[in-house]
Amino acid sequence: MPTTTPTSPMDSLRDEHKAMGCLLDLIKQEQAQLIDANIDALKQLTEEKTKVVSHMSALAVQRDATLAAAGFQGTADTSAIKLWLSKAGTPAEKLWDELLAMAASAKELNRVNGMLINKHMTHNQNTLNALHATPQGSNLYGPTGQSSTKTSSRRLVVG
Repeated sequence: MPTTTPTSPMDSLRDEHKAMGCLLDLIKQEQAQLIDANIDALKQLTEEKTKVVSHMSALAVQRDATLAAAGFQGTADTSAIKLWLSKAGTPAEKLWDELLAMAASAKELNRVNGMLINKHMTHNQNTLNALHATPQGSNLYGPTGQSSTKTSSRRLVVG
């Protein structure tokens, strides 16, 4: 991720495009780990995603600043980026369209990942519920590692 401040709206747009590509790759990696149930790998991916999203927020602010510096102020009807795109031409419009398409893909992949996470959570909850529902006296191990099987004994008084 670049640390220099973009000097033109096109530089800013390129930086955002690159960051969105990075986010999209991370979300795809996350999905692969969720499908493989490799939950341990998700922590690092989540940290990386958080950094990229934070960087993208900063890039959006920089985009607005570079557009304003280039004389493109947004109005109530038209945003500054649309005004700039109308003047910048095809390469910028293509890059912007790709950025919007990648954002839509990232949103959909993120939605699917949320469903996969919910599936894992439901599975874990069902497993916990099954363990808690185990009848008293079943053959489970207690916190000491000893069998927690309880035997009941009846004493008969003969007399």
